[in-house]
Amino acid sequence: MTKYSKKQVVFHWLIAMMIATQFIFHDAISDAYEATLRGIEVAFNPLVAAHVFVGIAVLVLTVWRFSVRQKTGVPPYPEAESKVTKLASEIVHYGTYVLGILLPISGGAAWFGGVKAAAEAHEVMKAILMALVALHIGGALFHLFAKKNNIFKRMWF
Repeated sequence: MTKYSKKQVVFHWLIAMMIATQFIFHDAISDAYEATLRGIEVAFNPLVAAHVFVGIAVLVLTVWRFSVRQKTGVPPYPEAESKVTKLASEIVHYGTYVLGILLPISGGAAWFGGVKAAAEAHEVMKAILMALVALHIGGALFHLFAKKNNIFKRMWF
C-alpha cells in the first residue's frame, strides 16, 4: 500500500472542507448562542442551521473514517523517517480524530442543552484543532518541499 484508499482520500478532503467552513462561518452560531444566554429569542438563521448539520456530519464522517482506517490500514512511513516525526504525525492524526468527535458533541451539548461548560470546552478544542490542522498542513508541505518524499502524494486521488 503506497497510497490511502480512495474512500480514505474522499473522507479526508470532505472532512477538511467541512471543518474549514465551520471555522469560517462560525460567527452566526456564536452570536446566536450568546444571544440565547442573554435571554434573547433568536430567529432562524440558515448559517446557524448549517453549522449544526455540518457538525453532525463531521461527527458521523469522523467515526466512519476512523473505522475505515482501522480496517484498511494506512501506507507505511518512509523508512528514513525519524521516530520524532512519526510520533508527531500520530499525535496530530489521532488528536484530529478525537476532536472530530468531541467538538460536535460539545457543540451539541452547548447548543441544545445550554451547557455553558460545553461551550467553553468547544472553544478551547476549536483552538487546539486549528493548531493541529496547521501542524498537519505544515508537515505535509515540509515533506513535499523539503524532504521530497511521497507523504504528501499519499492523500491525492
